[in-house]
Amino acid sequence: MKGKEKVVALALALALTLAGARWRAPAAVTAEGPAEIGTQGPLIALTFDDGPRRSTTTQLLEGLAQRGVAATFFLIGEQVEGNEDLVARMEAEGHQVGIHTWDHVSLAGLNARDFYSQVERTGSLLSQTLGHGGFFLRPPYGLVDNGVKKRSGTPIILWSVDPTDWDDKNTQRVVSEVVSQARDGDIILLHDIYPTSVEAALQIVDALHAKGFLFVTVEELALQHHVALEPGEVYCNFWP
Repeated sequence: MKGKEKVVALALALALTLAGARWRAPAAVTAEGPAEIGTQGPLIALTFDDGPRRSTTTQLLEGLAQRGVAATFFLIGEQVEGNEDLVARMEAEGHQVGIHTWDHVSLAGLNARDFYSQVERTGSLLSQTLGHGGFFLRPPYGLVDNGVKKRSGTPIILWSVDPTDWDDKNTQRVVSEVVSQARDGDIILLHDIYPTSVEAALQIVDALHAKGFLFVTVEELALQHHVALEPGEVYCNFWP
């Protein structure tokens, strides 16, 4: 790693350390309004990969805001550039922001220099945009090896429900699969770059609200299920 890269790496590592205790107060909303977490309803986390995209992400944020729902967005660094206002809006509206590499390459098998170029470059841009560190990592394709665990410096978040919304882009199929599988502690994987996925996400929220589910961010889900997250550890769900 060159001198400049070392400085960036050290700065981001410090930011991650300082931000480790920065947990937002848990909040959840039902179709009827605010609810106190832990007193009613199963908890679930909606997560979105590959954004932000100006058109679809904006539509999704508006739909989630109307429903009072918080989600978690794992962002592509090169797509953050020019969309910093969307990222700031995510956090301002109670969503969690995470890293999904710079340009969506598999992290498994990368050497240290290439890994840090993908992860810390994205983290640095997010830090500049939001004024803090502490971003969770979601590796593209869910591929994780010992190198990823060793270098991540943050919890690694995968998923327990994947309706492959990117495949046939069939909104109703995606909604049906997620709603039928959903259980307390699930992490749902969707992508906010497809109009069909945005529509599916909002229908999923409405359907699961009707079933009594409460929506929280990934970090809130872990906290409410009493899971102490550790850097380099992989989490697919927080089932009771």
